[in-house]
Amino acid sequence: MNIFASMSEANVINQRIIPPSELIINQDSSIYHIKLREEHIADNVIIVGDQDRVKLISSFFDTIETKIQSREFVTHVGEYKGKRITVMSTGIGTDNIDIAINELDAAVNINLSTRQIKETKRKLNIIRIGTSGTLQEDIPVDSYLLSEYGLGLDGLMYHYGFQHSKEEQEIINAYSDQVTQNGNLPSPYIVKASESLFNKLRTSEMYTGITATASGFYGPQGRALRLKPINSILNEELAAFSLNGHRITNFEMETSALFGFGKLLDHNCITVCAIIANRMRKEYSKDYKKTVKELVEVVIDKL
Repeated sequence: MNIFASMSEANVINQRIIPPSELIINQDSSIYHIKLREEHIADNVIIVGDQDRVKLISSFFDTIETKIQSREFVTHVGEYKGKRITVMSTGIGTDNIDIAINELDAAVNINLSTRQIKETKRKLNIIRIGTSGTLQEDIPVDSYLLSEYGLGLDGLMYHYGFQHSKEEQEIINAYSDQVTQNGNLPSPYIVKASESLFNKLRTSEMYTGITATASGFYGPQGRALRLKPINSILNEELAAFSLNGHRITNFEMETSALFGFGKLLDHNCITVCAIIANRMRKEYSKDYKKTVKELVEVVIDKL
């Protein structure tokens, strides 16, 4: 539900029966793409882009109760030190986050039998563990970065009537002043991470900052192979951004959408990344899988 809808609009949304063309349910009563039912979804959900990373994370589990695969969405459900955890791959990009988070929420907050939104809703903790390249010269390769904000350069959340808080609006205004804007590209947006998860997962060894979310890996992140990006100094402008101690620390492709859905659907969402490249120094990790594995253990120990 859009939190900015009026109460009358909210009541209509809650009471309506969602038609089969809009909410597709499989023959086994699972939700369409991710193929999960509510019993597969723990309160703590870890999402990753890479299917192989699901197996890595569940290798730490004491027990695994369920393994499900549908398209790029691989899910393992298990228990780690008495904590039930669902880990699911989403694939790459905010378009896949749109599917994954909407369907996770639907599986727990819509009655799939009646096709109506439940009055009592579950609030999930959704933690993205990913990889990323830093835009700051002082952040070393193979370090950890916890995202305090997601800066969306993809435009996705405007499809849902997203609105900024006062704090978020101040940051986006400063961004628009400091970074070259192109009228052919979507307007940027920014969303704050879950404060409770940010405080729970943060360690003294983690860097923090604003994570920029791009709609692609090459041109949208300032990479040039045979094609030249429209803004050849984008990364330098992002790296130079500053407002009251806030700085843009890294680039990836999912976080702003995750945080946006968290805000609109009332879930706690956070991203923590292994820094596998330094874009300013032109450096790349020699063994990023080792860094990711170590980060996974840090995160699941703190859940």
